[in-house]
Amino acid sequence: MKFLYRSPRCAVLCCALSFNALADSPVQLPQMRISADEQPATGLQLDTQGSTGSRLGLTPRETPASVSVVSRQQIEQRGAANTQDMLSGVPGMNAAASPGFAGFVSYRGFSGAQITQLFNGISVQYDAIAARPVDSWIYDRVEAVGGPSSFLYGAGAVGGSINYITKLPSRTESFNEGRISYGAYDSTETSFGFNHALNHGDGPRHYARLDVSHTTSNGYVDREQRDAWTTAFSLLTDFNDQLSHTLAYEYQNESVDSPYWGTPVLNPLGGKMEVDKSRRFENYNVADGRYEQRVQWLRSILDYQLDEHTSLRNTLYHYNADREYRNLETYAYNSNNTQVDRSGILLQRHAQELNGNRFELLHHNSLFGLDSQWSAGIDYSHNVMTSYPRSVSGSAGSVNPDDFDPGSFWDLPGMSRGFAKNRSNQVDTWAMFLENRLQLTDRLSLLSGLRHDQIDLQVTNYRAVTEANPAFFQRKYRPTTGRLGLVYELTPAANVYVQYSTAADPPAGILTTASYGQVRDFDLSTGNQWEVGSKFDYLDGRGSATLAAYRIERKNLSTADPNNPGNSLPVGQQSSRGVELATSLRVTPKLLAEGNFAYVDAQYDEFYESVGGRQVSRKGNSPTNTPDKVANLWLTYDLAPSWQVGGDARYVSSIYADAANTRYAPAYTIFGAFVGYQVDADTRITGRVRNLTDQVYARTTGSTQLYLGAPRTFELALQTRF
Repeated sequence: MKFLYRSPRCAVLCCALSFNALADSPVQLPQMRISADEQPATGLQLDTQGSTGSRLGLTPRETPASVSVVSRQQIEQRGAANTQDMLSGVPGMNAAASPGFAGFVSYRGFSGAQITQLFNGISVQYDAIAARPVDSWIYDRVEAVGGPSSFLYGAGAVGGSINYITKLPSRTESFNEGRISYGAYDSTETSFGFNHALNHGDGPRHYARLDVSHTTSNGYVDREQRDAWTTAFSLLTDFNDQLSHTLAYEYQNESVDSPYWGTPVLNPLGGKMEVDKSRRFENYNVADGRYEQRVQWLRSILDYQLDEHTSLRNTLYHYNADREYRNLETYAYNSNNTQVDRSGILLQRHAQELNGNRFELLHHNSLFGLDSQWSAGIDYSHNVMTSYPRSVSGSAGSVNPDDFDPGSFWDLPGMSRGFAKNRSNQVDTWAMFLENRLQLTDRLSLLSGLRHDQIDLQVTNYRAVTEANPAFFQRKYRPTTGRLGLVYELTPAANVYVQYSTAADPPAGILTTASYGQVRDFDLSTGNQWEVGSKFDYLDGRGSATLAAYRIERKNLSTADPNNPGNSLPVGQQSSRGVELATSLRVTPKLLAEGNFAYVDAQYDEFYESVGGRQVSRKGNSPTNTPDKVANLWLTYDLAPSWQVGGDARYVSSIYADAANTRYAPAYTIFGAFVGYQVDADTRITGRVRNLTDQVYARTTGSTQLYLGAPRTFELALQTRF
C-alpha cells in the first residue's frame, strides 16, 4: 500500500504548501471544525457535538456506541481536581493506581494497554504512565467511547478509548478568570486563565487563550510532597472566512517527594485483604524517594473549507516527555506482622518523543440518492521511547513499623548513581481511515468505519547481548479494524442502536516498551464487540438517559513466563459482558440528580498460569483490579438564588489481587458534600468535603499491599471571572 507522505519532514512541507495554496479562497469556514465555543452544559449532553466517538462530528445521540462526555461545567460542579476524578463521570470506569502505573484504568472488564487514553485525539502509546493524573484546570472536557475503537485511533482500545480535550480559544467572549483554593494536608491551587481577541476589523483575526495552574500538597501519607505546574496556551487565527489555524502548546512539570506506593497487607494472605488502620498514613518509601515528569505538547491545526460540502483539517503534532523514578516500591509484613520487609529498588528514566501528522477530509453529499457524510484521512507517527532502568532484586531489609528510619535511596544495597541506557523502541505507524454515515430512511442511519495500520517496531538493545535479548530486532504488524452500526429513531427524542466493532492490540505490554520475549512469537491480539443500546429523553425533556448492553472478546493473549520473565506465553482468551446505565433528571426546578451504574462480568475464557512449575487453569476467573459493579450519584439543590448545596456517592465493588482469585480488596462506598455561595454573577465560593465518613478503602491492589484512597478532606475555593 502506498501513502502520500514519506517522512515527518514531508508532512510539514505538505502542511505548509496547503496553507499557502488555500489562503485566498472565499468560501465560508464552518464553526464546528475550528471553534471551541460551547454553551455551559449539564446532563448527558446527548445533542452536543463530540469528537471521540466518530470523526464525523456526530452527537452522542447520533452515534451507535456508548459515548460519554464530562463537560467543563460538570468538572467544576463535582470538584474534579484532576483527570482521574473527571473519569468518574463515565459509567463503569475505575481509574486509580500507584505511581508506577498511575494511568491505570479499568473499563468494560479490560485495563492497561487495552484502554487507549488520548490527548486531543492523539495516542502516545504509553498510557499507563503518560496518562497519570493531571490537574484539571487546563481541560475543557473528557470524552469516552466504550468498547473496541482501534478503527478510530489505531492499535489498542479493546475496552474503550478516553480523550482528554484541552481548552482552546473562544471567538464569542473575552474574559479573565482565576481560582484559588486551600484544603486538608496543605493542599493549594492557584490558577489563572484568559481568553481575548487580539485585534478587530478587516484582515486576519487573532484570538488567544492562556491557562496556568500551580498546585501543591503535603499528601495524605507521611513525608509525601507534591508540586505541579500545568500550562496551556493557544492562538487561533482566522485568515479569512474559510481558512483558520490554531497553534497550541502545553507544558506540565510535576515533582513528588517520597511518593506513596501502598500499604502492606496483614498476614495471613488469603481471602479479604486488610491493613492495620492505625498505620494508614505510614509511608515505607525512602526519605529521598522521587517521581518527576516534564511534558510538552505542540500542535499546529489547519482548517480549510473547500466549499459548503467539503472541509479539510491537517494536524501536525510534537510530544516530548521525560520521567524519572527513584523509589523503594514494594512492602510486605513478616509472618507475625511485626516487621515490614521492603523490596523493589528501582532507579528509572524514560525519554519519549512523538512526532506525527494527521490529514483529514470531511465531505457531505448524497450516495444512491441518500444523504451521506464521509470522513477519510492519513495518519503518520514516529514514536521513540528510550528507557534507563537500574533495579536491584531481593530484600532491602526490614523495618519496625512502630519506629523506623526510612533511609536514603543511595544507601540501599546494590544501588549506584547514574542512569544506564537499556533499549530504545521505535514505532513508526502509517494509517489510512475511512468513515461514513448513510441516512437510509428518515429514521434509520448506517454508520461504518474502517482503518488499516502499518506498524513497524524496531528495538535497539544497549545492554549485554543474549539469545533472549539481541542487539536489534524488529516486527511488522498490519491490522485492519472497523465498525458497523445502525441507529433507529423511534421519536425525535429516543432511539435504539446496534453495532459490531473490532480492535487489535499488542499481546503483552505496549510496543513502546516491549521486549524481545514479549513480541518474538506473537502477532497482535484481536478483539470484537457486539453492543445494543438506547438513548432517550423522558418526562417531557426534564430527564435523559442512555442504556447499553455489550459483549467483548479478546483473543491471542499472552503473559510473562514466570520461569523466564524475558519471554511471553500464550494464555488464550478473555471476555466480558455487561450493562451500563446513565441518567440526568431535573427532579424539580431546584433539584438536579445525575448518576450512572455499570455491571460487568469479566473472565478468562482460556488462561493457564504457571504455579510451582505446573500449569493451572484460571478459566472462569476474573482479571485483577476489575470491579464488577461501579455506581455514582450526584445531587445538586438550589437553596436560594445565591446558595447551592449538593452531595455525591461512589460505590466500587470488590477487586481481586491475583489471577487465582484467592485474595481480594473489599468493596467500598464513599460520600462527599459541598455548599456554594454565589457572591455575584462572576464570583463563587465553594466549601467541599470528600470521603465524609473517613472510610479506609483500597483503590487498587498489589500482591502484598493495597493502594489506599484519601481520608476525609476539606477544601475551600474561590473562583471568579473579571
